[in-house]
Amino acid sequence: MVVRRPEDVLAFTRPTDSFLCGIAANVYQLEFVRFSLRDIDSSQVLFDIEKPVGQNPTGDDDPLRTNIYSFPKEFLQLRTIGAQILFTVGPQPVPKFRMIERHYFRGRLLKSFDFTFGFCIPNSTNSWEAIYDLPVFSADEIAAFVAAPGEVQSDSFYFAGDQLIMHVKSSYTYT
Repeated sequence: MVVRRPEDVLAFTRPTDSFLCGIAANVYQLEFVRFSLRDIDSSQVLFDIEKPVGQNPTGDDDPLRTNIYSFPKEFLQLRTIGAQILFTVGPQPVPKFRMIERHYFRGRLLKSFDFTFGFCIPNSTNSWEAIYDLPVFSADEIAAFVAAPGEVQSDSFYFAGDQLIMHVKSSYTYT
């Protein structure tokens, strides 16, 4: 199946087995240079990472497109988080920049997020914060997530218009 449109990824019921587009699909030269998470209720920063500009992956299966996160199990009890990204755009304008992120556990969709940034001007640096209302998990679900490191997984799909231009895979461990 060739995935080209947002409707395709919104139909997924489990994480993908591989990347759905190559590095070359990023014709807009989008580069994520900072990512941070914060608890909206307390304003506590939970995660913050920055990379130097110009360190884009070059191979189609480059490990820079795979993230491994480790959070305390209390993270699973948060109600709302803010995810802020700082990204740069190359010399072409990006039409209708959109991110769809889907989280799974053992083949079950836990949550799906769909955010639209809109138009990005060429040669710009942009900041985008998405506010996530997290699902309420039962004590049994939280125990299952903690007991299965890396089995909570997500796929993040980035679109320009209806064209898939980036795909990032992540796994999560809760301790």
